[in-house]
Amino acid sequence: MKNNRRNFIKELGILSMAGVTLPPGQSVNSQTVVIPNHLQKVKKTTPVNIGLIGAGGMGMSDLKTALEVPDINLIAVCDLYQARLERAKSLWGNTLLATTDYNVLLQNEDIDAVIIATPDHLHKKISVDALKADKHVYCEKPMLHSINEGNELVNAWKKSGKVYQVGSQGLSSLGNEKAKELLEQGAIGNLNYAEGFWARNSPVGAWQYPIPKDASSDTIDWERFIEEAPNHSFDPVRFFRWRNYLDYGTGMAGELFLHLFSSLHFITNSLGPTKIAAMGGLRFWKDGREVPDVLLGMFDYPNTKNHPGFNLSLRCNFVDGTSGNTYLRLVGDKGAMDIEWDRVVLRKNEPVSMDDPFSKEKAGQITPSEQRKKMLPPPEMIYEAEKGYKGAHYDHFSNFFEAIRNGNALIEDPEFGFRAAAPALLCNQSYLENTILGWDPEKMKII
Repeated sequence: MKNNRRNFIKELGILSMAGVTLPPGQSVNSQTVVIPNHLQKVKKTTPVNIGLIGAGGMGMSDLKTALEVPDINLIAVCDLYQARLERAKSLWGNTLLATTDYNVLLQNEDIDAVIIATPDHLHKKISVDALKADKHVYCEKPMLHSINEGNELVNAWKKSGKVYQVGSQGLSSLGNEKAKELLEQGAIGNLNYAEGFWARNSPVGAWQYPIPKDASSDTIDWERFIEEAPNHSFDPVRFFRWRNYLDYGTGMAGELFLHLFSSLHFITNSLGPTKIAAMGGLRFWKDGREVPDVLLGMFDYPNTKNHPGFNLSLRCNFVDGTSGNTYLRLVGDKGAMDIEWDRVVLRKNEPVSMDDPFSKEKAGQITPSEQRKKMLPPPEMIYEAEKGYKGAHYDHFSNFFEAIRNGNALIEDPEFGFRAAAPALLCNQSYLENTILGWDPEKMKII
């Protein structure tokens, strides 16, 4: 799927000036090119029956997107909170199988694939059980709660022969694919530095999710929730705001750095960094959480056959008074790219100024033919997704279902997912231990 789209874009060419328009207020030194949305077309397909495990905010968003793909049928929903099961039935009918035990879904022979959107600490166990039950799996990122779980999950996937897609949906975006193409074509020269930033400042965005009034041990299956975690008495805050607690979540690094790692590795064909360091702290959201609300990460990427050596810096801020922005930037010796899922801004280095005395003196030594003015490309080129683009989330699920139906290559299999998750999880370890850590991205083990 991704190769078809990339080839189509290459045929279009980097600068297809036909039909280029300048948005209101856009500088005349910029040009905008539309990235074609040619893959999102309805076609006849083989039905795929799915079950959802984890019907919270992300799970329902995943399910909504999955059902937009043609011929996807919802069979069952599993969640530990009764109100979510009742909501699912109100949306998809009382005949829907609804349960607090995910094993009931796995035993249902009508279900071909499951979406796993539970808290992080349950991802590995449910994934392995689903693969053993002969189900295809779409698992939200990070697919791991601990690096120690990586090899077990990768091995279970290989043994099963089933399709397993990790849910870092940005990998399937037009923006990531355009950036990958531009980098391969030398648009920014040799990559030497990358940076990413993720900012939020709202209570919900900072994981202060609302606690339902009916939340109790009668409406929540707390024992199943802590089955794979240390024992703890019932606490609705830990259940609904689980991302803030290391027993269940992976903090800012596992939730948000991981998006940036995944995109970076896809664009550069990198296996990952060899050195990880992180620092940060609780600067504002002092609500009992165990994870920082400001986190900084620094990473060394070695020279490989796929890319030159470069450095990466990542920042995440839940205390951003300006609401901030989100981006991944790649910097080379000839230019830089700011990358979003539906937009890429390519900037070239400005010509060297000739106004200073030294440059003017040197210019006097240049022959008239060498002083002749040249045709220059615009210093800034903006690539934007075509109108009607359904987005990376849709494309990621399309890739998953196409792999099930036709055996197409996956965008993000468990090996890719492990290599992207590992440096994120090591950020947490570096932060907690106040130390620099080594990682072997090829053998996927801590040094």
